[in-house]
Amino acid sequence: MKANEYQKLAFITAASLYQNDMFLNGALGLTGEAGEVADQIKKWKFQGHDIDYTHMKEELGDVMWYIALLATALDTNLESIMEMNIDKLKARFPDGFDVDKSVNR
Repeated sequence: MKANEYQKLAFITAASLYQNDMFLNGALGLTGEAGEVADQIKKWKFQGHDIDYTHMKEELGDVMWYIALLATALDTNLESIMEMNIDKLKARFPDGFDVDKSVNR
């Protein structure tokens, strides 16, 4: 599935079409779902749990849903955001990740 197709399909399930609501729902939902991903890692690292790959994939899907909602609220699409991010990374690390460039940027 292409990112923009996902965004369109995900938006069908959005609770509100008002931009302010999309911003608020998107930002709060994104942080909540990212917290659930982090909680799975915490349980694995510090509490002796195995990583539940299926559950992690579901949580990442929820993260994507909120990212798609925020992109829609910004009147842009996921593929444009992905391209902007790669351009930024290429400018920051033109030859790939470099610890020195990361520390001294």
